This record gives sequence, C-alpha cells and structure tokens, in this order.
Amino acid sequence: MADKRTIDQLSIEDLERALAIKRRQERQARLQRMKQAGRIIDTNPPKPKPTEDPLAALDEMGPAHRNSSDAMGLPAQMITLDPSTRQISPSAPAFEDGVEPPGFAKRKNDAEQHIWRTFVNRSLLLVEVAAVVGLVALGVTMLQSITMLQDETAAVQAEADEILRAAMPTIEPTPQIRLINDIVLPGGHTPPIDGSSTFNFGELPEGMEYMMADQVYVPQNFVRQQASPQTAKRIRIPDIGIEAPIVQGTDWEALKLGVGQLPNGVTPDDGTGNLVLAAHNDIYGEIFRHIDQLEVGMEFEVVTDRQIYTYRVTGTDIVDPDDVHVTESRGYSMATLISCYPYQVNNKRYIVYAERIDV
Repeated sequence: MADKRTIDQLSIEDLERALAIKRRQERQARLQRMKQAGRIIDTNPPKPKPTEDPLAALDEMGPAHRNSSDAMGLPAQMITLDPSTRQISPSAPAFEDGVEPPGFAKRKNDAEQHIWRTFVNRSLLLVEVAAVVGLVALGVTMLQSITMLQDETAAVQAEADEILRAAMPTIEPTPQIRLINDIVLPGGHTPPIDGSSTFNFGELPEGMEYMMADQVYVPQNFVRQQASPQTAKRIRIPDIGIEAPIVQGTDWEALKLGVGQLPNGVTPDDGTGNLVLAAHNDIYGEIFRHIDQLEVGMEFEVVTDRQIYTYRVTGTDIVDPDDVHVTESRGYSMATLISCYPYQVNNKRYIVYAERIDV
C-alpha cells in the first residue's frame, strides 16, 4: 500500500533513496528519447523495469523501512549512496552539454565529406568545361587562319597566273606541223615485223612523203612547246588499266615517250576545245592496246599541275587514216583518243570520244 508518511516523518536515508530513484527514472526517460531520435545505439541488454508500485517494494523490505508516507508518493529502495562505491559503466551515455553521441558525430562527418566531394566534383566540371571551350575557340581561330591563308594563296596564284599569261603567250604550232595534222591522223605506223616498225608513209598523199619526213622524225633534242600549269601531264583510264605521261606532240619521238597530244593549242581547262591524245597499240609499250574495250559511260582522268579533269565516254568509231575531221572541236570541252586499228594490222584508226563532266 502507499506510504502515507510526510516528508518530516522520513529519515535522511529514505529521502536519499527516493531522490536516487527519481534521478534514475529521469535518466532512463531521457535515454529512451535519445534512442527513439536515433542519437545513440543501445549496446547493453535492456534492464528490468522498476517495480510499478514503489511502495510494494518497501512492503517487501519490512516494517523498518515503512515508517511514514511521502507526500509525493516516491518509492523507497535499498540503494547504496556512497560516492566512493558508485561505478559508471563504460558504455553508459554521457549527457553533459556540448558532448555529441558517436552516431551523430559520424553522420556529421559524412555530411562534411559529402559537401567537400560535391565542391571538388563541381570544380573539376568547371575546369573541364573551360578546357573544352578553350579548345573550341582555338579550333575556330585555326580554321579562320587557314581559310585566310587559302584565300591569300589563291589571290597570289591568280595574280601570278595573270602575269604568266601576259608575259608568255601561247606558242602556236608551225605551219608544217599544222599541215601534216590536216592530212593524216596521228599514230600511223607499219605492222611490227620482228619487233620493228616505221612510220607508214603510205598513208600520205603521193608526192608528200619526203616533204613530211622532218615532221615525222624530229631530232631527239627537239625543243617542244613549253608546258604551263594548264598543260595536260598524265592520263588515267582505270577500266583498262592505263596510267601514262602525256607528251606535247604526235611525232615519232613523242609517241615513243608516252601518249602524244596533238599540238592544237588546247588545254584541259578550255571550255570549247578538243583535247586530242594519240598512242600506239602494238609498239612502244602498247599504251592504247585496249581502248577498243572502252564503252559509253566509262570515265577517265587527265591530270595537270593544278587540277584533275574527268571525262566520260560518249561514243566510239573506226575511221580511215585521213578522216581528220575527228580532231575538230564540237563546241564544248571534250577529248578524243586515237590509236591504230586493228591490232598489228594498223590500216584504220580507232576513235574514242569523251566529254568533260566536271565543267
């Protein structure tokens, strides 16, 4: 039953026990609130709850401890209050102001590390963005510089070309060379016998054989027309495996060196000229051996020092040696390939017509 004694009736030992019990209850309540808030982790097994009826504990102790009742209804228990005999468990939490529980300190340290990592990552991102922007700006500057240099180079080349054109007029073929080209198509020769062949003078009109001899067999040190940046230098025909140099002239010595260009003053960049190219089919490399395999639509290239020009085959023909009309211009940029025909007979000419397609 409840202790009915007043405070004046309680002894000093009873008051100290009651105060100790009260403090312990408050400490346990505070500890319980901190556990619920997640500020500490319980590492000790739960202690048994105190007797709900403090006075019942006094009844079990006997009448010696039940002299009077507490006005506040506090229970009395046997508790040793000697400070020298009290021991605090090492794992007991401390409640002094300013001391943080271990769990709270760990979370605080993690939060500080997260803030630092975020700062470092964002700083690195800013550095990377700045580097990318710098590279883009550098690339744009280099592109502008290259474009400006190309424009300046093109202007200088155009100016030099104008000076060259003004200072070096086109060399026209001599009247004699014009004469033989007006009579017979280039490339004519006798069928090779035992590996040797000569110019076929039988294709010339009677009485002109000796007059044209100096146009056929020019000296090896003959000075040819000076090449310009627009002069045709090489021919490439991938479909029949041809890549050969182009030599100015269609005389006997020129066709020994490669593909000869009829000296009519035409260059690949002319808008209306006919670029006439001739080569042998069965001697001196047999360069035009297979031009009869070219078909309409096939393409070939003529290379100069400045540009590569592309031509597309538009037609073929077999003509007599004196059908010189095939070398005439048709009013657009074109090329005509000429070789003797048939193979090792050579009494005709095989003609390939082509139109420049990159105009």
